[in-house]
Amino acid sequence: MPINVIVVEDDSRLRSGLAEMINNDSECNCVGAFASGEDAVENAPALMPQVAVMDINLPGMNGIECVGILSDKIPGLQTVMLTVYQDTDSLFRALAAGAHGYLVKPVRMRDLLTAIRDIHQGGAPLTSALARKVVDAFRNQSSVDTQEVQAGDRCDEAAELAPREKQVLDLLAQGYSYKEIADQLNVAFGTVHTYVLRIYKKLHVRSKNAAVARWLGYRKK
Repeated sequence: MPINVIVVEDDSRLRSGLAEMINNDSECNCVGAFASGEDAVENAPALMPQVAVMDINLPGMNGIECVGILSDKIPGLQTVMLTVYQDTDSLFRALAAGAHGYLVKPVRMRDLLTAIRDIHQGGAPLTSALARKVVDAFRNQSSVDTQEVQAGDRCDEAAELAPREKQVLDLLAQGYSYKEIADQLNVAFGTVHTYVLRIYKKLHVRSKNAAVARWLGYRKK
């Protein structure tokens, strides 16, 4: 079955080009293309998309706000941000809102299609420079004193995870995709996806990156 994709991009030429290229790929199907976050929030849920390609710099509601709302309205939606911004603040605000990948414009179409397939299979596509920023941020965070009330709360949340959910998180932290985890645990791909959704709910997060970050923090206790 093709991957159902939506595009949220205010530039009409780019939006049409993205939709056309996605539809020309045998593994993808663009089910909707929206010029604003408001339009996407109103109309995208009925289309049941699996992946969203989202611009950050949208008129009115920005892409980060849109991701947060769509993540609540469409459980399991995987979102890759497509933007000119490379700063750490935009990156982490997008990931915290529920984005699963982050690519910097201009991006080659084959790279975007690869990212769509990757994110659908449980990957987290980032450019190498942005991936380095994520790693550096985790390292900096690990050196900070964690004697906070929230730290205790996070430990309690992680402690509530079932053994199999912890096993899935360990594999995610090692960089395994959903498909690879399914092979490792000898379960169906959909079963892994169900585990991940339960993990999100228990840890009160919206993305794989946020879940892994919280899990790694818990493992250090």
